[in-house]
Amino acid sequence: MENQFEVYQMRQTPETRHIRFRAYQTLLEKGIRVRKEDYERVYTGALCPQDTPEGVKEQLDRQPPRSFVGHSVSVSDVLVFYREGTVISYYVEKTGFTVIENFVDKESGSSGTAVSIDTINFHIEGKAGSWLAFDSIRLEGREFFLMEHETYGKEAAWVVVDGTGRLAVDHVRNGFDGEVRGKLEEYIRSSQPEAEGCSKEETRRKPVPAEPERTHTCQKETKLHQIESGTDTPTPDNWQKYMENGEYLRSAESSGEQNYNLIDGRKNNGYKSPSAVNSMPPKKKPQGRPSVLAKLHKKQAEIAKRSGEKRAAGGGRK
Repeated sequence: MENQFEVYQMRQTPETRHIRFRAYQTLLEKGIRVRKEDYERVYTGALCPQDTPEGVKEQLDRQPPRSFVGHSVSVSDVLVFYREGTVISYYVEKTGFTVIENFVDKESGSSGTAVSIDTINFHIEGKAGSWLAFDSIRLEGREFFLMEHETYGKEAAWVVVDGTGRLAVDHVRNGFDGEVRGKLEEYIRSSQPEAEGCSKEETRRKPVPAEPERTHTCQKETKLHQIESGTDTPTPDNWQKYMENGEYLRSAESSGEQNYNLIDGRKNNGYKSPSAVNSMPPKKKPQGRPSVLAKLHKKQAEIAKRSGEKRAAGGGRK
């Protein structure tokens, strides 16, 4: 039998309501045995040599296959590993797994065993009763078996299963005719990712490298798009400039400038209209610092002159 694994989950029935999602130890304490009859198979996949129950569970949770028909792998589910002729059943716990015995009964011809041309008393998932193989065909390296119901024989329609016992074609009447071959080829193509083995399985598990950062380029493209579409950031008003200035400069300008029109990041301390600035005469260059002594002599001369004029006027009246 080829290396593979199967996932079993409890049936959604009233009988299993009290045992679903329970730890294995809890079931043992209540005397409840884990039986395959209470489960249904929800997925079958290829098993690589390095695969572990933890790795398989993580892979199914992270990227569930399209053919996975159950819920996410949870407590009370069972993983069955078929590897190199050995079968190990793992009961899923909240943390880790518990190996359980006699979950898969090989002698009863369960769907977990390999199918051959001599297979009898075989149980197919989703089909009632037991089946036997009486014909086979190999397509694209895979073998398929034509199965007949052991109770109803030719009165019931045949079915075709693959080497793992999985139903491939239902309601077959004329053996491996052209129609059945076409359906088998379509089945092979649809299940190719699962049947290609570990090489592609490992490729799917490798993380896809993230796309390189394009922050700087994207910023330039966004800026260019804004300019072309006219949605570029508008020029802030004066009061907005006031809010953008630093705390120190804002305080200095708000206390020294005449109004918000002068809040521009520079401390001007005054405002003059353009017309007033143009009409003002040019400033004269300073001639140097005036002499205080010269001013004193000039003032003394003026006083002496006024005093002489007063004396002359007084002498004429006498």
